[in-house]
Amino acid sequence: MAACEVVIVGGGVIGLASAWTLARAGARVTILDQREIGREASWSGAGMIPAYRRIATTSPLAHLRSWSACLHAEWSERLREETGIDNGYRRNGGVDLAADAREAEDLRAAAEIWRAEGVAFEHLDAADFCHIEPLLAPNLFSGWFLPDRAQIRNPWHLDALLVAVERAGVRVEPHRGARGFETRDGRVLAVRTEHGPIACGAVVVASGAWSGDLLGRAGVAIAVAPVKGQIALLRSTRPRLSRIVEHGRHYLVPRDDGRILVGATEEHTGFDAKTTALGVRGLLDAALRVCPALAAADFVRAWAGLRPGSADDRPYIGRAPGFENLFVAAGHGRAGLQLSTGTAEVVADLVLDRTPPISLASFAIDRPQTVAHDPHPAFRS
Repeated sequence: MAACEVVIVGGGVIGLASAWTLARAGARVTILDQREIGREASWSGAGMIPAYRRIATTSPLAHLRSWSACLHAEWSERLREETGIDNGYRRNGGVDLAADAREAEDLRAAAEIWRAEGVAFEHLDAADFCHIEPLLAPNLFSGWFLPDRAQIRNPWHLDALLVAVERAGVRVEPHRGARGFETRDGRVLAVRTEHGPIACGAVVVASGAWSGDLLGRAGVAIAVAPVKGQIALLRSTRPRLSRIVEHGRHYLVPRDDGRILVGATEEHTGFDAKTTALGVRGLLDAALRVCPALAAADFVRAWAGLRPGSADDRPYIGRAPGFENLFVAAGHGRAGLQLSTGTAEVVADLVLDRTPPISLASFAIDRPQTVAHDPHPAFRS
């Protein structure tokens, strides 16, 4: 397998990370993307990396999340050494906030999971905010400080991965979308594209929200649908936010240069990736509720991306039923960048016929469809 061609359909963070891992293992790899490499959901996110500890975790998804977070620290250093590009990995800590007693109770439940996973945290009363993050609103109910929460700057990370895969010999083909497959006896022989077929020994479908349609052409069904996420960008040099701040489904992610990402909406509007006045207003309102000092920040711009959501908030990772050499890595929702490193390692193991270090039963392509159930999902990216 190391000598045969692996075609990865999708040039987002999952596809690039998988290509880099496979190429370093000796595989010949081609990446196809219908648009520019890495310019869809992967580019749009805020790049939050959860706190982790190297111990057994409470669920397969928690295992993948913790392992991936650990790998991000290692990958960031290796990418910097190989490419000279700093991907912005910073372990600057984070604060999860509660505005009332009910939200505080939800965070206490989350803290029990953190405790079980060995994650460091500290409970904060509002009076403690001044010691951890002075810009937080003093009328909030309480919070939890996680000193090991980290972040990556998505565009920088994607740039580093693209340079790394090209230096590793990966053939990168933007604006060459996959249109289907040539198959025989349970094997994919070639990937059909508008510029002709590409023969392959294995195929990895990692095309985000578009994965379901492509796999459907091979008779493989996955429940992946686009979930629009709008993000606003502010700039504030003084005073400056220093910690990642999360409140419910919203977050503030401060960068070293004074920029602050405010996210993110969750909208089921199909493949519409336009920003809206209502969406941006909701983000700004949420930001000012927890950090009133941002009222003086400059508004820079807003954008939106289409996350590949799944019904149960778990990605699809594994071999496609009925095929020997068709693999899937899709449906990561809000956690694509967050889970990309562990997913890439698993994909490489599957393609190269090695045993992955984690159980993939919860991520099986043909698993029963249920509603989201993980009490502490890999939730934001």
